[in-house]
Amino acid sequence: MTKVVRILIADDHAVVRAGLRALLERQGHFRVVAEASTGEEAIAKAQEHQPDVAVLDIRMPGVSGIEACRRIVESVAGCRVIMLTSYAEDELLFTAIQAGASGYLLKRIGDNELVQAVERVSRGEGMLDPAMTSTVFAEMRKANQAQHAAAFAELTAQELAVLALVAQGLTNRQIAVKLYLGEGTVRNYVSSVLAKIGVSNRAEAAAYAVKHNITELVPPTALTKDEEG
Repeated sequence: MTKVVRILIADDHAVVRAGLRALLERQGHFRVVAEASTGEEAIAKAQEHQPDVAVLDIRMPGVSGIEACRRIVESVAGCRVIMLTSYAEDELLFTAIQAGASGYLLKRIGDNELVQAVERVSRGEGMLDPAMTSTVFAEMRKANQAQHAAAFAELTAQELAVLALVAQGLTNRQIAVKLYLGEGTVRNYVSSVLAKIGVSNRAEAAAYAVKHNITELVPPTALTKDEEG
């Protein structure tokens, strides 16, 4: 037998709540156990009825949907939250995710997609409106790049170039040729790099550089000099 999914709906518009209830309760195993028109009421109703899924409007009078989400996730064991919003706003999306939301959907989503979202979230999966997916991945890439860049924050531009070439397996002499430097100067740069990134030898430095994606900061083509002539 399919498990009954207990649902809380919170929206400050009664018509929206009625529409959501009618849609969700067409599914034989969905049961709307409570409705709320404010964030405060949503929190209280969630604590009282212990729903499996709370569908919250992101903008409600008083306590916002995001704050209600945070408090419901903290106080109602096993309750997963889907945030509904009229507009694709990047800042609200990430704030909602940080508050513990399992899903984030635009209100213009189709009926079937909303039903599928509640189903998936009730099983412990995440659900993101397709219109926002590219935004999330772009932000994740940006955060990842910033994290890797921080790993080289203490290095000068020349030290970074030297490390990139060390990671390619070049010797000090080969690096000197590539960067038009003296071999002794390169040796000094390598020593400085090892000290700054906290490793003891070139192999460890190369591994560190690869781990933190040095090629994102210093593409190999940027280190290729025109050797003709």
